[in-house]
Amino acid sequence: MPDPPLLLAARRKPTSFTPVWLMRQAGRYLPEYRSLRARHGFLELCKTPQVAAEVTLQPIERLGVDAAILFADILLIVEPLGVGLEFAKGEGPVIRRPVRSEADVARLPTVDVASAVGFVFETVRLVTRTLPARVPLIGFAGAPFTVASYVVEGGASRDYLATKRLMREAPGAWHRLLTILADATAAYLNGQIAAGAAIVQLFDSWVGALAPDDYREFVLPHTRALIAALTPRTPVIHFGTGTGGLLPLLREAGGDVIGLDWRVDLDAAWRAVGDDVGVQGNLDPVALLSPPKTFEASVRAILRRAAGRPGHIFNLGHGVLESTPVEHVKALVDMVHDVSAR
Repeated sequence: MPDPPLLLAARRKPTSFTPVWLMRQAGRYLPEYRSLRARHGFLELCKTPQVAAEVTLQPIERLGVDAAILFADILLIVEPLGVGLEFAKGEGPVIRRPVRSEADVARLPTVDVASAVGFVFETVRLVTRTLPARVPLIGFAGAPFTVASYVVEGGASRDYLATKRLMREAPGAWHRLLTILADATAAYLNGQIAAGAAIVQLFDSWVGALAPDDYREFVLPHTRALIAALTPRTPVIHFGTGTGGLLPLLREAGGDVIGLDWRVDLDAAWRAVGDDVGVQGNLDPVALLSPPKTFEASVRAILRRAAGRPGHIFNLGHGVLESTPVEHVKALVDMVHDVSAR
């Protein structure tokens, strides 16, 4: 069978329409997800392959999207490091034993990925047995900087003060930490690929907090090594937020498709990363809180900036917001397909 449209776009091949999927398309805005979540804790959902597969599949027929995104979490890979990962109600992920010194990094164990997150690989196998041939599964992981920022800060952060302090005051420990995370994440993504994921996305959600020189010194070598270690010929989407000033560096780090947030014009960002890669994005997630007739002009503007060039995957600039009406999400998917048909 011919490759699905999303895989063609990831390889910058022509498609008959612009493929679309959405970050967090399997999540809290869906009533069927909220029903499951009422009965299961978040980590329990992630660690129960049958349920995680169900969540992954929930939006596929309902929305008509062109890819499934694995239901998991970017921090699952750090739980075996013994840092005390919890998902506290109302707080999100919490690291009870943050890593903030050379001694803390030195104590981190080597992660046996196959035994630590084997449940994720089983979820991938279950999903790929069920998905229609036109819908590939996207595997994913957090990039080393973003995962490290959680581990160092102890949770989400606005200013990343502890993270930046460790980078500057103990650069050896910082590079050791990112090497540990990059090695484990490469094995994690390769495990997903071996289990059936056809494409993977690397989330560097918080890397926009860095200056370009800091990215070059403290992040780029590790992200580049991670991407280079992935299974050959598997397309990689490299995504970050607040990265308008870092886009050429993200491209240098690697990836077949560079994910764009909503803070940049798609055509200008594509020029910044170069014509030899695809781009993904980049509607503001808040747009979907309004009726479709309100956000249609924004959708058309993004597609106009892409100009029908091979290599564009439509997405939001970040994840679907919890309060988004499901019918608005469905309308967006249909709109992208209809407007971009060629």
